[in-house]
Amino acid sequence: MSDVRGQQLLTKLEENGTLTVEVAEHSFPAPTGSQVLIQVEAAPINPSDLGLLFGPADVENAVYSPGKLVAQMPEPALRAMKARYGMAMPAGNEGAGLVVAAGEDPVAQALVGKRVTCFPGGMYASHALADARMCLELPEGVSSEAGASAFVNPLTALSFTETMRYHGHSALVHTAAASNLGQMLVKICQADGIPLVNIVRNDAQVALLKGIGAEHVVDSSKDSFLDDLAAAIDATKATMAFDAIGGGKLVSQILSVMEQVANSGAAYSRYGSNAEKRAFIYGALDLSPTVLTRNFGFVWDVSGWLLTPWMGKLGAEVVDKMRARVLAEITTTFASHYKARVTLEQALTKDAVLEYNARRTGEKYLITPQG
Repeated sequence: MSDVRGQQLLTKLEENGTLTVEVAEHSFPAPTGSQVLIQVEAAPINPSDLGLLFGPADVENAVYSPGKLVAQMPEPALRAMKARYGMAMPAGNEGAGLVVAAGEDPVAQALVGKRVTCFPGGMYASHALADARMCLELPEGVSSEAGASAFVNPLTALSFTETMRYHGHSALVHTAAASNLGQMLVKICQADGIPLVNIVRNDAQVALLKGIGAEHVVDSSKDSFLDDLAAAIDATKATMAFDAIGGGKLVSQILSVMEQVANSGAAYSRYGSNAEKRAFIYGALDLSPTVLTRNFGFVWDVSGWLLTPWMGKLGAEVVDKMRARVLAEITTTFASHYKARVTLEQALTKDAVLEYNARRTGEKYLITPQG
């Protein structure tokens, strides 16, 4: 077959700090070997996508035109992004759609005419190339919209519990817990018998998680937050946390409360308890510095967490089981909810950008490139 003409959303940063994000005409090559060409029908906008799309650029004061925005990147961030100067980069980690062509490999040919979900990058486009072996065929009757978010959030939530087991812990604390990912984690932990402490920031989010069966939900906006957190950690004995916020003092507060609970009734030690307290920062909803107040002893660890490297650590057998579970529970445990659906051009209007780039819980957007 010949190349297919279509559209692709590209983000390009110049050395002078000018960031251009636009929908451009693009030629998609015919698939070869084990490749498949997917007509993209749905692709979610995840926080991990926003880092590439905009980063900390000033989108509030950007110049907007149909299918395009031009913004300025702040100087400190610009220096850290030198490697991408002048590169027009595709965005959109995951999505779903219809396989319209395939290479000669039988594995690829078997997917022609099937709806699949995949994680190849470049999914904010009319079409995308992916390796057939990295695609999951959606079950009969499951739409591309229902399957669009089958990788990042579901595999992240499942990997949290596998990471917990990997390090020998038995309960978790999770922040920004009312998100789509957080709701998935609540359901996973219920099914698997894992004690979970959910940290949210308002009464509505408490009610949301309680409504799906979460037992321990604490509101960080309350004056009683630290006491409530201590009671929840005491009840669950959680010593591992996954933090989506990144900046501020929340990670430090969680570790401090873990130490407080571990020390309850114990003999005094100037080195603190022997409880192994571990916090993983996996998000950056707050871009300010992470502030640690060292009042949680000496047995602790704070580190970053990314899905792909951790799946490598967990191994192919565990990952295959996770992928199978996602497919089996795609419309239940791993169902995603979207505030709005937008085309490629609509995704670059000022109102849409300011809303989804704010990364507020419950305001996830879905791009539908076919309209």
